[in-house]
Amino acid sequence: MPDAGKDAWLHRPEGGGWLALWLIRTIALTVGRLPARLVLIPVTLYFLWRRGPERRASRRFLTRALGRPATLLDVARHVYTFAVVTLDRVFLLSDAFRGFDIRTFGLEELHQALDLQHGALLIGAHVGSFDALRVLALQRPEQSVRPVIDLEQNPTVSRLLAALNPAIAASIINARQDGTSTALAIHEALQQRALVTLLADRARPGNTTVEVDFLGARAAFPTAPWLLAATLKVPVVLCFGLYRGGRRYDLHFEAFSSSLEMPRKGREAAVHAVVQRFATRLAHYVRLAPLNWFNFYDLWV
Repeated sequence: MPDAGKDAWLHRPEGGGWLALWLIRTIALTVGRLPARLVLIPVTLYFLWRRGPERRASRRFLTRALGRPATLLDVARHVYTFAVVTLDRVFLLSDAFRGFDIRTFGLEELHQALDLQHGALLIGAHVGSFDALRVLALQRPEQSVRPVIDLEQNPTVSRLLAALNPAIAASIINARQDGTSTALAIHEALQQRALVTLLADRARPGNTTVEVDFLGARAAFPTAPWLLAATLKVPVVLCFGLYRGGRRYDLHFEAFSSSLEMPRKGREAAVHAVVQRFATRLAHYVRLAPLNWFNFYDLWV
């Protein structure tokens, strides 16, 4: 989990380690999801004790999202939800994903974008689980999905997921590359009519940001995803996979734009408007499921 403070999330160490994550993975695949979830209770308590910056950031966020002062119990539930969703990746990245209750909303909007045969950008945030997108393997088995992920931010988790599903690991576009290389890789994938997924709520050091309203205060969001979308002239669909308890995930799709326009004249205002639209929709889903917010640092300026 990341630290509080601008850009500090990039430098926070991973929680636990390779041995701990591998042990949980082994328990999950050997004895099942429910016993593995019991192991997450002491893991949650450990994080509450050891990770003060994340604990404080969680409380500040939940106070905004819940509209009341967050309690330590709220924070514990928040951390536990993060742990459960992380654990579920073990199952969602294998054939066991068929055992989940994944409900889709707005799926026809995604199908319409893909049917244009230009590829599409699927943009989300560090909210819930993008792995619930595995449901597309049932809906459109021919569709290639190329996630854009920073493999070096969480190398232990990356190694574990690569071991679980090498095919998905091979499809990843590494966001730790320089901006030009990443953009070229995304462009190539879209030319092959792939569905490229990326998250638009964290700015890397040196990235251009714009301040917009988010949950009642000013927050800095990156502009790069939207400038890229405008340059590539491909459909943009928003996606949020919310964990709703038990084995249920709600996968929400929203058509955002068939082709973003960023005219040279008035571009700054146009970028601000687009990022504000995204922040407004993100706030909507965050309020629907506050415990699904997995940015454990202070986003606000």
